[in-house]
Amino acid sequence: MQPTRLQLVQPNRLVINWSDGGKREYDVDDLRKKCPCATCREKRRESEAAPPALLPVIAPEETLPLTITGMEPVGNYAYSIQFSDGHNTGIFALELLQQLGNESTADNHSKTDRG
Repeated sequence: MQPTRLQLVQPNRLVINWSDGGKREYDVDDLRKKCPCATCREKRRESEAAPPALLPVIAPEETLPLTITGMEPVGNYAYSIQFSDGHNTGIFALELLQQLGNESTADNHSKTDRG
């Protein structure tokens, strides 16, 4: 299956239409939390093993609402997603994107449309 349309229906919601006629909606925060890059996987593993920090230090951009600032295809198998917190190393395989998110009934009124 291949994406046929990418839409930001809200600053924090992505909708992907798939070639099988399905449509999935993704919360940007959830996508960021499930980033498959090695750094994010390691941070998730460490946070599961260690007690949470009382007052974590965050970068200024992390205080703003998270959005997607760009999406680029990687071959015919994935998308690289750039987030407003500056993170851009995650390559989301199409199979992973098909597993994440929820089936959508979002309308086609989008702020950003790539398709």
